[in-house]
Amino acid sequence: MAVNCWSVSMASRTQTENFQNGFDVDVASLHKLSLAFYNGLYTYGGWFYLNFVSEEVINPNRNIPLAVILSMVTVTVFYVLINAAYYTVITPAELLLSDAVAVTFANRTLHWIAFLVPVLVALSCLGTLNGTLFGSPRMFFVGSREGHWPVLFSMIHIRRRTPLPAILLLYPFILVTVITGEIYQLINLTSAAQWFFISLVTLGLLLHRYRFPLHPRPFKVPIVITVIFPAVCLFIVGVSLYSDPWNTGKSLALTLTGVPVYYVTIYCSCLPNKWRRALSEFSAN
Repeated sequence: MAVNCWSVSMASRTQTENFQNGFDVDVASLHKLSLAFYNGLYTYGGWFYLNFVSEEVINPNRNIPLAVILSMVTVTVFYVLINAAYYTVITPAELLLSDAVAVTFANRTLHWIAFLVPVLVALSCLGTLNGTLFGSPRMFFVGSREGHWPVLFSMIHIRRRTPLPAILLLYPFILVTVITGEIYQLINLTSAAQWFFISLVTLGLLLHRYRFPLHPRPFKVPIVITVIFPAVCLFIVGVSLYSDPWNTGKSLALTLTGVPVYYVTIYCSCLPNKWRRALSEFSAN
C-alpha cells in the first residue's frame, strides 16, 4: 500500500501532459455555454438552501455568513484538488468517455479501495438529497404562512416540529421531474427557473434598499455585487433559452402556470364557497 501511494504521489509530480493546452477548443460554441454554467453552478449550489432554514439557525446573523463562506471555500478547494488529480491520470478524451470518472480514477490509482468509491458517491448523493428535502419544503411552508399558498402547507408536525404537509407535497414534484428526462436535461430544466428567480430576488433587494434605506440589514453586500450578480444570472437564463429552448421553455412555462393559480385562488379568492369550506375543514383536521 505504501508503494502504491508513493507511486501515485510521484506520478502526480511528473505526469503533467494532460494539462497541456487543457483549455484549447476547436470551436467556442455558445450552444453549450449555458449547460456548462448550469452544471458548474449546480455543483456549488448548496449554499442557498441555508437561506430556507434561517429561522431555525441559532444566531443567524453570525452563523449563516460563516457557514456559507467556510463551506464554499472548503468545497472549492477540494473540487479543484480532485479535478487536478483526475486530469493527472486520465486524459481529457478518456474523461469524456468515462461513465464514472471517480471509479475510473480509483481503478487506476487506489486498487484496494476502488470498490468503496461508488458507495462514497452514493452517500454524497444521499447527503445532498437530505439537505434538499430539509430546506426546500420550508419555502412552501413560508409561502403558505404569507398567504401565497393554501394554509394547509403552513402546518407543522405536533411532535417533530417539521412542515410535514410541505414535505409530502415535494415528493410528487420530484417524481414528475425525474421521469421527464436524463440528468443534463433535468439540470437545464430546473436551473433555468431557479436562477431566474434568484436574479429576481436579488433585484428585489436592490429595490428594497432604494425604497427603505433606513431599515436594519444584518447581512450587507457591496452594491456592485448585487448589480453584477442578477445581470449574470439573467444572461445565463437568456443563453439557455437560445441554446436549449425546449427545456428552458418548459421550465419557464411551468413556472408561469403559478400566476393564474395564485390570481384565482389567493389574490381574488375566486374559488367556490364549497371548495373553500372543504379546504378549510381539511386544513383544520
